[in-house]
Amino acid sequence: MDSAPLGSEKDNLSLFVQNRKRLVDYATTVTGTTTQSEDIVQEAWVRFSTVSQADPNFVREPLRYLFRIVRNIALDGRRAHISRSRYVISDNGSETTHLQPDERAVPEVEILHRQQLAIVRDALAELPERTRMAVELHRLEGLKTREVAARLGISVTRAHTLIAEGVAHCRRRLKSSP
Repeated sequence: MDSAPLGSEKDNLSLFVQNRKRLVDYATTVTGTTTQSEDIVQEAWVRFSTVSQADPNFVREPLRYLFRIVRNIALDGRRAHISRSRYVISDNGSETTHLQPDERAVPEVEILHRQQLAIVRDALAELPERTRMAVELHRLEGLKTREVAARLGISVTRAHTLIAEGVAHCRRRLKSSP
């Protein structure tokens, strides 16, 4: 990632434009949708631009800062969606009801989850060993990307790429399943 301090507004815009696709791909790994990721990246640019104009010396590593902003916005959006999904608004919009999650899994849902787990397990088995290990360390053991990189003896950027590729493969397999 870029480690040069913030430059001019033109330099920052160039940095953003050059890395926009990477930022969208990164947001997609968190949100699962490209459309939402596009919005997140635009919001990240607005926040980044505001900070860089207010204090150009505030950020030492602008690209890392952009990735952090994207991650935070994506996670905030995911949390908000989960929170909103617990409430139902009546047809006339005047009444809000809090839904209590069912403690027991419906048998059909349990079967569906088991089938999805089997698909993901098979998808992981299809991956190259290092990619599979990176995904398992990050998603199953909860290691941070830098910890995955250290464990596998690779760069953080390469670890991020392996994780993103592995997760994308699993998602494609889940979407293509009947």
